[in-house]
This record gives sequence, C-alpha cells and structure tokens, in this order.
Amino acid sequence: MGVADFEEVLAKKRDIVWPVIKRYLDDLIDFPNFCKISSKYVSITKFHQEIVAEYPERKGKYLRPTLVLLTAEAMGNPSTKAILTAAAMQASEDWLLIHDDIEDDSSQRRGAPTLHRLYGKELAINAGDTVHLIMWKILWDNRKVLGSELASKIADEFYQMLMRTVFGQTVEIKWTQDNRQGLMDEDIFLLLDGKTSYYTIAGPMRLGAILAGATEKQLVEIYEFGKVLGRAFQIVDDLLDLTSDFKGLKKQTGNDIYEGKRTIMLAHLFRAIRGEDKKKLLAIMKKNRGTKTGNEVKWVIEMMDKYGSLEYGRKLAEKFAQEAENIFERKLKFLKQEPARSQIKAGIDFIVKREY
Repeated sequence: MGVADFEEVLAKKRDIVWPVIKRYLDDLIDFPNFCKISSKYVSITKFHQEIVAEYPERKGKYLRPTLVLLTAEAMGNPSTKAILTAAAMQASEDWLLIHDDIEDDSSQRRGAPTLHRLYGKELAINAGDTVHLIMWKILWDNRKVLGSELASKIADEFYQMLMRTVFGQTVEIKWTQDNRQGLMDEDIFLLLDGKTSYYTIAGPMRLGAILAGATEKQLVEIYEFGKVLGRAFQIVDDLLDLTSDFKGLKKQTGNDIYEGKRTIMLAHLFRAIRGEDKKKLLAIMKKNRGTKTGNEVKWVIEMMDKYGSLEYGRKLAEKFAQEAENIFERKLKFLKQEPARSQIKAGIDFIVKREY
C-alpha cells in the first residue's frame, strides 16, 4: 500500500465523518422555543452559519479523524462507535486553525484566503469560538454512543491533548516574538512534541485506542510512536512551506519565514551561517511579516540550501519516520486487525512523501 492508496483511505474516512460535522453546522441556530430567533433576522443568522462553516467546508486532509478511526478499527472496535470522536477531532482542527491563522496573520488556508482576511479578526475569532463549542457538544453527545464513563475518558484525553497543543503554541509565538536565535534541535522538539506530535498523531491514535479499551502501557507506546512520527510530519510540513505550493493550494512560498517561525531548518541555518550572510540573515529576521520582501524570503531559502539546512531537515524527517516504523513493528503489534493495520503503516510513508 502506497501514498496514493493512503490518500484514498483519507478520502473515504472524510466521506464518513463530514456528514456528522455538517449536521452540527446545520443545527447552529436551532434554539428551543424560549430563545428562538425571529424569522425577521434570517439574513444575519444565515451569515453566522456561513462564516462558521467556512473552514469546515474546505475540509482539508482529514488525517487526524482518519487516525482515530483506523486505530479503533485496528483494535477491533467498530467504526460506528468512533465516528463522533473522529468528528470532534476534525472540529478541533478547524477552530484551532482559525485562531492560529489570526495569530500568525496567515494569508491562505486550504487554497483560499484565511477567515480573518475575509471577514476581519473579530468575526473570525467568534467563528473559531463557535466551532470550538461544536467540538465540545459532539464530545458531550458521545455519552449516547459510548456511555458516560468511556465518553468521560475521551473528553479527558481531548483536554490533555489540547492543553499540550496550546502550550506548544505559546512556545512558538513567544520565541517568534523574541526573535530567538541559537535554538538547538531539542528546543524545537519541545515545540513540535506538543503542537504537532501529540495533536496530529499520538492524540488521535490514543483516542481510537481508548475507544477500543487499550491498556495504559499500550497508550504510552502509541505516544512514543506518535512523538517521532509527528516530528517527521511537522518537519516535512515546514519543508513543503519552503519548497512547494502544496499542490496549488498555497500561493506564497516561505510563509514560515515571513512569520518568523522557529523551524528545524531556520534553527540549523542560524547555527551554520557565517560572515556577511549571517549579518544579512539577522537583519531580515528582525523584520515583521509586513516589511519582509519576497526577494528577502527567497534569499533565506537559498541560504538554507547553501548551508545544508534543507537537506538536514529532510534527513531528520526520514530518520524519525524510520524510528516510527521500527516502533510500529516492535511495539504496536496490538494494532492487528486488517486492513486498518496496513493502512496506518501506509500513513507513515504518506507523511514523508506527501506533496501537501
């Protein structure tokens, strides 16, 4: 099973999960009679629904909800019991991205302008808050499918996962604002392990495993796997930002440089660059997003190539992907039901070789 096969798996799981999310979006203004909104305000209620649904309707890869479903299935748990959890996982991504794009002042998301560029920060924040509320509503409704005890375990994992994620976001924003230099790989991993590893790989898989009755030991082993695969995922993501247009979904190359984000490649460049090149790099990275020019960003990427930073990132991503595969084969044998096991393994290859 290769990259294209895993993309088909993602598409199939998206087709299962999306209708659940859409149902919650359609019910946004379905209030009880005592606080029902008058029909005279139909235009503003329609606008509210449209802005809240904007990011969910763009959909994205659906990697995280797919991992929830595949892990549950690989442990013999029917996907019907995992769909609400998977939908909540996707809803969490949509509200986090809305807020993340505001924090970074990003210009594009999933092939279209970011929400705050379309409607302003105030309305975008409010839309993100609304999708956040939908996520918790889905988790609350999980009680009807799972029972109160298991639904509570799922909600607790969400809380823990998201708290680690927002800590990672704090680290990234603070170090970007401070224009931190001299960061080592270990420092970048502090950021990645919360913001990406737990949230993108380990968390979704742990959720699927919890649904299937995993032991604490199994959950720790899943985290170990997700930690290194998540690092590979984010490094590849950052490399694509520097070298790819995400299959036409992104118009601007080098967004992370415009935003000043601390990536493995930038940290390596800070350590490796010398002489006049270093002086120029420091001068460029002191600028904010709005004052960096396209030529300056292009120059930084050229320096990453010249000083081996791009190759360093590629090799590191491959190393972590190989570590993940080794852990998968040695420690995650309890993920044994087919075809889910083979599909998860194909996901490792997808993460390293994807183009978006």
